[in-house]
Amino acid sequence: MTHDQAKALAKTFEMALLAQTANREPVVADAGSLNRFDSSALAVLLACRRQAQALGRAFYVRGLPPRLRQLAGLYGVAELIPDAP
Repeated sequence: MTHDQAKALAKTFEMALLAQTANREPVVADAGSLNRFDSSALAVLLACRRQAQALGRAFYVRGLPPRLRQLAGLYGVAELIPDAP
C-alpha cells in the first residue's frame, strides 16, 4: 500500500464500517498481504482505528509485516495498532 492507493483504501474501509454500524465486534484489519508499502499504510491503519473507535469498536491488526511494525515504532504509533488477539 503506497500513497497512490491510500485514499481509496481508507474510503473503502470507512464505507464498510458504516455499513455495519450495529455490529459491536472488534474490527480486525488483515495486513498479511502487505509486501510493498510506505508510511501511508500507517496513516490508513490509524484512520481505520479512529473510525472503528468512533463507532465504539476496538481495533486490531493481524499479520502486520515486521518492517511496517518497525516503521510504526519509529513514528511512535506502534501501540496504536495492536496485534489481533
